[in-house]
Amino acid sequence: MIYTTEQMRGKIKDLIITFETEAVEFKEAKVNYSFNDIGKYFSALSNEANLRTHKEAWLIFGVTNQKEICGTSYRQDKRGGSLQSLKKEIAASTNERLTFLEIYEVMIDGYRIIAFQIPPAIPGIPTTWNGAAYAREGESISPLPMNKVDLIRNQLGLDWSKGIVEDATIDDLDPQAIQYARQLFAKRQGDRKKVLETLTDIEVLNKAGITFKGKITRTALLLLGKSESAFFFEGITPRITWTLYNADNSIKAYEHFDMPLLLAVDKVYAKIRNEKYRYIAGQQTLFPEEVDQYDPSLIKEILNNCIAHSDYRLRGKINVEEFEDRLVFINEGAFIPETIEQALEPGYKPPYYRNAFLCRAMVNLYMIDTNSMGIPMIYQIQREKCFPLPTYDLETINRVSVTVFGKILDKNYTQLLHANGNLDLQTVYLLDRIQKREPISHENYVTLRKNGLVEGRYPNIFVSFKVATAVGQKTAYIRNRGLDESVCRHLIMQALDIQPSTMPELLEVLDRGALSAVLSPDQKARKVSNLLQKMKNEGIVYPVGPRNKAKWYAAKSKTK
Repeated sequence: MIYTTEQMRGKIKDLIITFETEAVEFKEAKVNYSFNDIGKYFSALSNEANLRTHKEAWLIFGVTNQKEICGTSYRQDKRGGSLQSLKKEIAASTNERLTFLEIYEVMIDGYRIIAFQIPPAIPGIPTTWNGAAYAREGESISPLPMNKVDLIRNQLGLDWSKGIVEDATIDDLDPQAIQYARQLFAKRQGDRKKVLETLTDIEVLNKAGITFKGKITRTALLLLGKSESAFFFEGITPRITWTLYNADNSIKAYEHFDMPLLLAVDKVYAKIRNEKYRYIAGQQTLFPEEVDQYDPSLIKEILNNCIAHSDYRLRGKINVEEFEDRLVFINEGAFIPETIEQALEPGYKPPYYRNAFLCRAMVNLYMIDTNSMGIPMIYQIQREKCFPLPTYDLETINRVSVTVFGKILDKNYTQLLHANGNLDLQTVYLLDRIQKREPISHENYVTLRKNGLVEGRYPNIFVSFKVATAVGQKTAYIRNRGLDESVCRHLIMQALDIQPSTMPELLEVLDRGALSAVLSPDQKARKVSNLLQKMKNEGIVYPVGPRNKAKWYAAKSKTK
């Protein structure tokens, strides 16, 4: 989770009051702090966050051990490098190139505070610094004890999906699913297709990595098993549930789809109302007149990924929730890339697969991609359709929720923005977050602003005129940026020429379109108050009455 400045202030105050020693460390760092020690604390706090199932750990500069705020000037003058450059510097010496999720610089009670947001260690892989793993020990750091090393390494354990189901036989598999699996696997064989025709079902399933030496695996049951074979899983019910919701979010219909999951994917897709979406007449000709709400390959890709990456030991199920304008896919199991930004990086490879045996079998059946291109692919599909990008909700521990939109959220803007071939996918992702009013890091804001893509004061940012002009959103741009001061002055004088007005009355006049839409009510009030004081000092207007209830007059009326 990326925090706004206000959220971060509240977070730091909460940490000071209700901190947990192992996952939070406070340092004065009044002027400087050892880079090597920062790396050691990164390793230690990351490992402790993993062991305590925290989503993050914190290293805070500018607070004493007695939890008193003292402020810090660490890298304030960029000696030793900029604050944000620490991300790359830390990544260079950690395993898996782990680094800070974000670095926050906030002011609290007039003091500068730096908060380093640290990710938990990847399940099964202790976080190391220069090859060594560290842990917290009271107020100090020490080498990670072997019992903690084992706890982290054992998180992966054996590959659950490869487990042999001793009492199961091929008779517990669905004949139709077996035939479909043979067809899909044959597609990978090229000229060897005819050889497969001479092999028995179990021989083909062995070659496809679905069974193991003729024995039935959990993977075989998941993908090909008869629905009644679920009893082999002892309380785990592999299932996909489709639910249709009314406009008021009440349930209209639902249906369960059990094993074989290989066949269930197409059955779930058949339930989804994939209506045609017609673009508004008069839009630019870059767009087709009519498209499906949901691309079939996108739905199947997400569903297959839910099957491949679910943690079945959590005894949950896969949920597909259909609303009028969106689909939501939910599966149990932590998000392995940890962040979407990381999954979108070119050449990204996951550090491990939760169900490695199942994943290999699904690759052999063309159900998922072998090069970790699933997420970039579904993003690209939505981008090419000019629809909003899928939204990943990772807030709930051990659960992934993906929302796919079946309509345009911002007509003209999102579609044309996504169709701009000059923007890379990471940039499109950030701009999509801005359109959804979701926070981005200050570092990303600086990059977007440097490229002329956003304006405004962080975190109240909006799309720049450069992009807004291209998509016919000048009106929205003006509302976000606000009118020039000269126009605001003119509107004030017009109002005062008609009759004297209080500051709230003038605020109401300007708030009809002259003030920036991204400002809060308090910020708008301060802006109008400052402008009136400025005009007063110039002798243009003057107040009469108590300060809070004063009426403002145009100066020319003073001589009448």
